[in-house]
Amino acid sequence: MRTPTTQAGGLFLMLGIIGGTIWGMTTGRVMLGVLTGTGIGAALAVVLWLIDRHRDRAR
Repeated sequence: MRTPTTQAGGLFLMLGIIGGTIWGMTTGRVMLGVLTGTGIGAALAVVLWLIDRHRDRAR
């Protein structure tokens, strides 16, 4: 039995934090940018996890 390949959701988390930090530095609200980026990245990672989970159960 072959183990299914999963996607890397951590990429979205990392990009969200970095993107949020950059956005926060340009607007002068760094902490808000970090928190917003973390939230968006985490949401995208969860969506990718749910897609992977659904795809694995369909097999």
